[in-house]
Amino acid sequence: MVKPDPGRRESAAAQWPPIARFIEVEDRLGRTIARGRIRGAAYEFLRFGVKQGWACLFGGLLLALLIATRLFWPAQAPIHRYDALFTAAIAIQIVLLATRMETWAEARVILIFHAIGTLMEIHKTAIGAWVYPEPGVLRIGGVPLFTGFMYAAVGSYLARVWRLFDFRFTRHPGLGALSALSVAIYLNFITNASGYDLRTGLMTVAAILFAPTLVHFKAWRRHRSMPLLLGLGLVALFIWLAENIGTFTGTWLYPNQMARWTPVSFAKLSSWFLLMIVSYTLVARVNGIAPPEAGEARAAEAGAARAREGGA
Repeated sequence: MVKPDPGRRESAAAQWPPIARFIEVEDRLGRTIARGRIRGAAYEFLRFGVKQGWACLFGGLLLALLIATRLFWPAQAPIHRYDALFTAAIAIQIVLLATRMETWAEARVILIFHAIGTLMEIHKTAIGAWVYPEPGVLRIGGVPLFTGFMYAAVGSYLARVWRLFDFRFTRHPGLGALSALSVAIYLNFITNASGYDLRTGLMTVAAILFAPTLVHFKAWRRHRSMPLLLGLGLVALFIWLAENIGTFTGTWLYPNQMARWTPVSFAKLSSWFLLMIVSYTLVARVNGIAPPEAGEARAAEAGAARAREGGA
């Protein structure tokens, strides 16, 4: 049996028993095929992609359901498409928990996001910001109950990616300041239709708070680093792309898409970025903010210095 590297942290895969048994197999595979700098870099990149896919498990399944039900759900089915989506989302949760592919901690995060998302959806659909054009029984006002799971998918992703990549941070803002900002963001989502939209100011505050922050993530044997602000922006971009898929399937529509589908305005990216701040803060309060180990911090600072010198 090949022993893991001495001093290496326990793999995050151990959190999920169905894949925990592959830890040492994967370790042996990495040692065998990833010899040399180029092959090592390629293997690390592959590992990064697999981990990201695993983190997106819940959201990916929901997106697949939106597409599949749009293509194949019969109009004469005894259950409405929206109700089927809600039932399927519940079934996915049960299966993931029963097979231990999802932890109870992640399920709690999903529940919180489901409640927060549903409350915002009730308000936004009531003022006509967007609509759910199909019928359904399992709904509150104009909001089908499955919609909360779409917000929950964001929380699920953050909770899983945090653990999978063993996130550590340098110069992270205080959770008190982030919590206050998140409350202000959520209130602005509720009140911005009244003419007092503060999103520009809120994004400025978020940029100031996160500008110095580095997130250290481990795809394979060592931690890499990147600006956390950039990471949050990239996730918001992928959510915006997923929203385009959601509206293209007709699951929900903005007023300008009712007659003919058009891509979701790129301006919506700011809304998803701010939602990411709320989501991130909730997960950060659950997981805590761990600093990098001393050696990793020195390596990250040295790498950043070399990058600055190279760009000068």
